[in-house]
Amino acid sequence: MASVVIVHGIGRQFSGPELLRGPVADAVCDGVKLAGEPVPDAQEVGVAFYGDVFRAQPDKGGTAHGAGEGDEDFERQLALLWWSKAAALDQRNVQPPGDIVGAKARTPKTVKAALRALSMSRFATRLTEPVLFRLLSQLRDYLTDDDTGGQVLARVRDDIGDDTRVVVGHSLGSVIAYEALCAGAGPSVRTFVTLGSPLGIPLVFNRLTPAPRNGIGAWPHDVTRWTNICDPYDVVALQEKLRGLFRTGQKDVREVPLDGDCVSPLKDCKVDNGWRAHDLIRYLTASVTGRAISEGLTS
Repeated sequence: MASVVIVHGIGRQFSGPELLRGPVADAVCDGVKLAGEPVPDAQEVGVAFYGDVFRAQPDKGGTAHGAGEGDEDFERQLALLWWSKAAALDQRNVQPPGDIVGAKARTPKTVKAALRALSMSRFATRLTEPVLFRLLSQLRDYLTDDDTGGQVLARVRDDIGDDTRVVVGHSLGSVIAYEALCAGAGPSVRTFVTLGSPLGIPLVFNRLTPAPRNGIGAWPHDVTRWTNICDPYDVVALQEKLRGLFRTGQKDVREVPLDGDCVSPLKDCKVDNGWRAHDLIRYLTASVTGRAISEGLTS
């Protein structure tokens, strides 16, 4: 099993574990090198792949979601939240949602309008409306469909081995990785890294397993260091800081001494990914990500 496991995000249903692993492993090594740390062997980097769970299976009567189909309140609320954030960050390119934010109707037009606006933002460069809709629907399906969520979680748990020391989750992958670690996957994992994570969005946070208690999320069992990294223009990471949501106060949260003080083992960091704010490769090549991964391998 790999020492470092990357859990990918949404939109990988037409990829595969080996196809994805090559560029991901190279990006991990580059990030560590740019951080000035000892570069791991690329073979130490693995990918927990689940994308094909979301691939349509016509021979079994399955169809993929299309933009505007299956429009539920989850998609509408999240799309409007992202739209509002994108408009606030990128006023030159994204028109604000205006009165539509207060609307209660569940209409495909509402979601389509949000996705159209998002497609013009720095967050969604090169992403089309159908791709953005899949981002919404896959996140919803993982959190609300027990069969889909169960399949995905089982895949990821199987790929986090007994000797895995660092788990990195991107986008939806950060949610899956978090729940897998909370469920006991990877007994040797001490370092958790989240990239462009939606974990702090109330629509997501309140649906987590285990369920948060008194507004505080459970701590991944054996993790002693958690680094959360986001680009300020990445609207998926709508709640940029996770430290206040996953913090000391839970009985299973550990505190790591730092310069004689007891501090939260969760550290929030920012990066600049340019005009592809949510891109996995750009997150991985950032030196702050490389340093977090290296610390997990050398500590």
